[in-house]
Amino acid sequence: MGHAGFWDNQEAAQQLVVKLKQLKTVVSPIEDLDTASADLVELLEMGEDDQEIAAEVTTEINRLEMLVNELELKSMLSGPHDHSGAIMTINARDGGTDANDWAEMMLRMYTQWAHHNGYSIALMDRNDNDVAGINSVTISIRGPFAYGYLKGETGIHRLVRISPFNSEGKRQTSFAAVDVSPEIADSVEIQVNESDVREDTYRASGAGGQHVNKTDSAIRLTHEPTGIVVQCQNDRSQHKNRAAAYKMLRARLARVEEEKREAEQAQKYLDKARVGFGSQIRNYFLHPDQRVKDARTGYNEGNFHNVLDGDIQGFLDSFLRWRIGQE
Repeated sequence: MGHAGFWDNQEAAQQLVVKLKQLKTVVSPIEDLDTASADLVELLEMGEDDQEIAAEVTTEINRLEMLVNELELKSMLSGPHDHSGAIMTINARDGGTDANDWAEMMLRMYTQWAHHNGYSIALMDRNDNDVAGINSVTISIRGPFAYGYLKGETGIHRLVRISPFNSEGKRQTSFAAVDVSPEIADSVEIQVNESDVREDTYRASGAGGQHVNKTDSAIRLTHEPTGIVVQCQNDRSQHKNRAAAYKMLRARLARVEEEKREAEQAQKYLDKARVGFGSQIRNYFLHPDQRVKDARTGYNEGNFHNVLDGDIQGFLDSFLRWRIGQE
């Protein structure tokens, strides 16, 4: 990276940096495990007659078990795009304004998770609701294995709470849909025939200023063979919105191809391992009690607010283990 001209091709350089980070996330724990194992042998010999050292041995064994667990999870991230960044879209579904608010709460949850893990986030498209929350949002999350960890989040997320938008204080059930695809570099070949894509332009709405609303800068792409629809209105430039929309479309098509390969490898994949768009995968309860439970794995957390603050790694890890068991 210190060589002259390394950053001349920004995309290629960034891809190399990301790949280096990915390798470090695997190699570093292995090196640590190797060194710590040798040290542990010496501690065991010293601890035979020293209680303080014996206690230190127990602590070190627990730490090594966590390292082994981390490596085990990394070994499950072996899909063709698991190492990639992720493009995530969140849509408000049934539940009125509560659903719009719920979609924005989920955006914050995934943003917090990304920050906790040192991942970067870029806004690709956002459509705000007139009353509260958002109608939809698309973000990219970049970091080692972001897609591998997040792809199991695709599906319907259900919230049960006392509605802050209901003056009678009634319980409200709201739904938000999450869709996750791998972020595909431009250098990776994903065939998109422009003749298969219908492009519509429309006037952008929501945040962005009056200039945005006065021009048909928003882009909607419909891939006729698959029915996939993507849209982008985040920029004032129609050209930039079109480029972003095609990036989303390539990501969605890459995921479709990945699902086809997995379905061919395991006949029961479509019935069990795949969590399709439109299926309810997780329930978030704020009333009558506070808990979050995954409908697939059975994993649950009792602290609702911690989960909404981005503490979702337990759900992601449990899904990886559950999915391996389904194949």
